[in-house]
Amino acid sequence: MKVAIVCDDLIQFGGAERIVEALSDMFPEAPIYTSVASKKWIKKFKEKGRVIITSFLQKFPLAVKINRYYSPFLLHVLAFESFDFSNFDLVISSSSRYAHFIITKPSTKHICYMHSPGRMIWESLDYFENENYGIFKPIKKFAKPFLKMPLLYLRVVDFTVSRKVDKFIANSVTTQRRIKKYYGRDSEIVNPFVDASEFYNLKDDIKSGNYFLVLTRLSPWKKVDIAVKACESFNLKLKIIGDGPDKRRLQKLCSSNNIEFLGYLSDKEKVNVLRRCKAVIITQKEDFGIVPLEAMLCGKPVIAYKSGGVLETVVEGVTGIFFEEQTPESLAKVLKEFNPSKYRSKDCIERALNFRKEVFSDRIMNIVLNNSSNLEN
Repeated sequence: MKVAIVCDDLIQFGGAERIVEALSDMFPEAPIYTSVASKKWIKKFKEKGRVIITSFLQKFPLAVKINRYYSPFLLHVLAFESFDFSNFDLVISSSSRYAHFIITKPSTKHICYMHSPGRMIWESLDYFENENYGIFKPIKKFAKPFLKMPLLYLRVVDFTVSRKVDKFIANSVTTQRRIKKYYGRDSEIVNPFVDASEFYNLKDDIKSGNYFLVLTRLSPWKKVDIAVKACESFNLKLKIIGDGPDKRRLQKLCSSNNIEFLGYLSDKEKVNVLRRCKAVIITQKEDFGIVPLEAMLCGKPVIAYKSGGVLETVVEGVTGIFFEEQTPESLAKVLKEFNPSKYRSKDCIERALNFRKEVFSDRIMNIVLNNSSNLEN
């Protein structure tokens, strides 16, 4: 069976990219098609003996840096439609925007692992409300009228291409509901994974420190300011791992030395900080989210906004606790009463291991086999 893998792009190093890498490990002979790939990803896959095939967008000016700003011009639609999959029996797409826009012949199976139907396309009001940085900020007020017609066209195209996907896999309950709402399609849930091999000696050297921890990319929609303001209000220590366009604004909110920005850390450094915190704070609503799993794998409880993917990973009262409203006041109330001794590291680790990479790979392979029974082996 000849397999191809497709993804939106290979630029960042996040959860979606880990899924693509896992799929490539499952099907090492499968070429990876994408709109644009950074030099780091090209090198990474080349070292593993994998082939990356990029679209014409790779040759565009600043293709990696401003890739998503080409979207309103419908170039990504053309990019993915331009790929030729006529020689493949099975195509697996990993999509949160355009990867599932590919065209395949009737005899080729197309299985789509959906992170979320494109938010810019289907939830544009919320999407643009959170765009407060980068080259978008100065033109934000002009963007909505300019994008009205392109987005209308993209909704029509997205709904149309969704009918041609043979099987949808959703990464969470939230995404499953969106697939049903926007596409009218059923889907099977396979949660993303946390790679336990990155967390050395899981049961060793776990200590309760005197600080809370935030681990995320610093973008406005992540709402990290909620954690900053909540910790400032009670003079609680907070460490923040991550970088991004919202960092400067967040630093201006700090009036004491209790908030420490650690920037980007290596996996080993990240694990050391994780193992010594009181708990990890999640302020954003994610479709799924890997950070809660990383926290629990390090034996730490999670304090999270009660919405989205954390409801599928965190067991309230056992591996964490929720705050009801996405406000500093709601979080502060939980932080004031939080007692880390109520949570056992063993329970947190065991919960996280339910989402290990092997479980993900086995479930994906079963779906592939069940939906490819009519193909030649």
